[in-house]
Amino acid sequence: MAIRITRVYTRTGDGGRTRLVGGKEVPKDARRIEAYGTLDELNAVLGLARTFNEPEIGTHPASARLDTTLRRLQNEIFDLGSELATPPDGAYDGMYRVGAEDVTRIEHLIDECQKDLEALASFILPGGGRVAAFLHQARTVCRRAEREIVRLGREEAVGEWPIKYVNRLSDLLFVLARWIGHQRGEAEYLWERGLHPPGGSESASKRDEGD
Repeated sequence: MAIRITRVYTRTGDGGRTRLVGGKEVPKDARRIEAYGTLDELNAVLGLARTFNEPEIGTHPASARLDTTLRRLQNEIFDLGSELATPPDGAYDGMYRVGAEDVTRIEHLIDECQKDLEALASFILPGGGRVAAFLHQARTVCRRAEREIVRLGREEAVGEWPIKYVNRLSDLLFVLARWIGHQRGEAEYLWERGLHPPGGSESASKRDEGD
């Protein structure tokens, strides 16, 4: 479907309200807006990961494969955002809806990547290579999107598949972060129990107590 955007600003949201697909007007901090807005944030982080991955695409097969995967995910996330921007009374014939096949495809990709990875002996701290670090950040945003969709689902019908999709997606982003780091020979940051920040155990205790 061709889309033509002729204006970026419309001033219609200056009063703190916006319209969903179908024309329903809601506050900009409504649950549905929070849900698809968080998906938009997730998409932006994946865009950063793709940008930092791009220089290696022509020389590293793993980077080319990752870009293909992230490109598809970005489009799917955009489609899911459109689905969440459509309330039940705004649904229309032919509208995109995430489904079982999308979730299954993610699961298969996770399984494929896991074949190249060793089993974890510790929790992973976000970091490592630049691309891996952005994928870890994307994972945390995806988890927040999942929480927002769950909250939305308590108020309005969203169906079972959007929640399942973002749940599997966060798992995939974790695995992709490990996988691309492994392919590039980058070390993982592992959690080490008992380490404390400078200042010793007293400062660590104050931190844990929230002082």
